[in-house]
Amino acid sequence: MNIALVPSADCRTITACRCCGSGSLLTVFDMGLMPASDGFSASAVAPDRAWPLEVVSCTDCGLAQLRHTVAPERLFSAEYRYFSSFTAAVVANAEANVASAIARFRPPPGALAVELASNDGYLLRHARAAGLSVLGIDPAPGPVAAARAAGIETLQAFFGEELGRALAAEGRQASLLFANNVLAHVAETRDFVRGIRALLAPGGTAILEMPYLRDLLDAGEFDTIYHEHLCYFSLTALDELFRREGLSLNDVERIPIHGGSIRIFVQHGRAPRPRLTALLSEERAIGLDRPAAFDRFADHVDRLRRGLCSLLDRLRAEGARIAAYGAAAKGTILLNHFGIGPERLLWVADRNPHKHGLFVPRVKLPVVPVERILQDAPTHLLILPWNHAEEIMRQQSAFAAVGGRFILPIPEPAVIGD
Repeated sequence: MNIALVPSADCRTITACRCCGSGSLLTVFDMGLMPASDGFSASAVAPDRAWPLEVVSCTDCGLAQLRHTVAPERLFSAEYRYFSSFTAAVVANAEANVASAIARFRPPPGALAVELASNDGYLLRHARAAGLSVLGIDPAPGPVAAARAAGIETLQAFFGEELGRALAAEGRQASLLFANNVLAHVAETRDFVRGIRALLAPGGTAILEMPYLRDLLDAGEFDTIYHEHLCYFSLTALDELFRREGLSLNDVERIPIHGGSIRIFVQHGRAPRPRLTALLSEERAIGLDRPAAFDRFADHVDRLRRGLCSLLDRLRAEGARIAAYGAAAKGTILLNHFGIGPERLLWVADRNPHKHGLFVPRVKLPVVPVERILQDAPTHLLILPWNHAEEIMRQQSAFAAVGGRFILPIPEPAVIGD
């Protein structure tokens, strides 16, 4: 395995909490130097950039966050190759989210729906089909071009208070504002929330989704931790964040996507729902807003590492030929943190043609089209985006039909059907 890494200067160390500004930050989980999760390389030998990946917890407000911020221009450049529309579960979740929001909040025809981090327009096309006007905002040129090609008006920009105010000054305020899996990516967290406050119409609702810290800890989902994810939210920390910026978190839903997420509903006026207050009480009871919530996490992750590596080595000793499926961010982190490369796996297959011919950073596994699965006939496929395992196994039913087996790494390493 090629383990050469290039340290980079385009990274800064925070000295204050991204939510409350406290300087009391305690290290709770540290993976050392790691490459960018979507930093797929064109070279099989050139060393890859790497940055520290260390989680700290604010002892005042309880927000879990990264101690280091990699420049967003580095992470979301022209080389950023994640396109939401290639994942059916993500598209289905977005469609259901839009339909539920329209049924619940009843925006008038033609009202403005905005999505922050709108990617290739996968969500807003459903809002447009329902008769709303739409606007996407995203910094990555590839997904923005795809959205525009699909007829979704999209601004290529990083969102914050300045842009939110500018749009509001033009009379463009959102009746519905969607932000799926983006708040955790933002370095200037409070500026982003102030932008939401400016852009949200007086009677509007902002609907945000993010992985839930409780699920991450319970299942050992360390592969959700990467440089793009600067924050790991409990509901308690989110409530504090929005309250500080003059908005009210009024409702929450727990949803299964991405291994366990929460969907929160934010408005200008305060009107908390009972299920919100109940979940906040649960978090206090289990100490989710305290650094001690991470006490057993590192041991859990180490057990997963030993279990998966042992399973792969045993199968290979029995003659198995093992490949992986899904050149996803989770996969980059799992392969690197567990030290799994070409000595254990053949390659990584992926549906996204933008990644074909590239290599997973550091471990240098080649990314190939899914057609290679039947052509090369591995005996086993390790599903790296395990949170989409059911969808992937349906897509690869032909592989299973000829005797192929699937391996899941989380929540416990296992061969499906054993």
